[in-house]
Amino acid sequence: MAPRPDSRPDSAFLLSLHDVCPATWADYQPLLRALERHPRIPLTLLVVPDFHGGGRFIDDEPFCQALEQRRRRGDELVLHGYFHHDDSPPPATPGGWVRRRLLTHEGEFAALDGETAAARIQRGLAMFHQLGWPARGFVPPGWMTSAGSRAAIAEAGFAYWTDRDGFHCPGSGLFLATPTLVWSARSPWRRGLFQGVNRAREWAHRAAPVLRLAVHPVDMRHQRSRRAWIATIERLAGCRRALTKSQWLDELTGEAV
Repeated sequence: MAPRPDSRPDSAFLLSLHDVCPATWADYQPLLRALERHPRIPLTLLVVPDFHGGGRFIDDEPFCQALEQRRRRGDELVLHGYFHHDDSPPPATPGGWVRRRLLTHEGEFAALDGETAAARIQRGLAMFHQLGWPARGFVPPGWMTSAGSRAAIAEAGFAYWTDRDGFHCPGSGLFLATPTLVWSARSPWRRGLFQGVNRAREWAHRAAPVLRLAVHPVDMRHQRSRRAWIATIERLAGCRRALTKSQWLDELTGEAV
């Protein structure tokens, strides 16, 4: 596919697969097979250590081997919370209820104190280290954080962490805003709505130097959203370079941050 006339030669897109764990890995297989046609698209895989308390990923040897193979081919593995479920006390304000219950129940780090957040991060990092996996980045589930969890993330030594708005680099204090495409695929009307929203956002940010794609397992369970994601990826691959989050950040800063 030829680049669009308005594309920039140095523009990039970052393809992230969220909620990667043994329970969701099968959901991603159709997408991974489709991407075999584009071997130069590296992925950023957001790995959940113990998804919803269903079992540690490190105890699933075939899953660990599959991710190790992905890592060796150039994909980046990122720590994505620990349980990926908001088990903090219920919100006490209307705004908190909307944020942590109406929008999502997955914001694990939305209300954690610093000590609890730090303990969960270290437990997740221990699994990565046991397998010899580097963990330069962190993504809080639901892109939600509390003041305590943000402090814990900064103290853990990550080069970066990302939320809905962009990249945070704790070492330098740098913040890099990045537009993001994301679906809500839980119901037919949401899938229809977000198909239009994402096409509009893609067009609106066509000249942006970077565009993030945040894919979730539920997106892969519905033909409409799955096909739309594949079409979007193939369209962007024709006019932008595909990079992992770390690759893009290193290019931008000129060195590991």
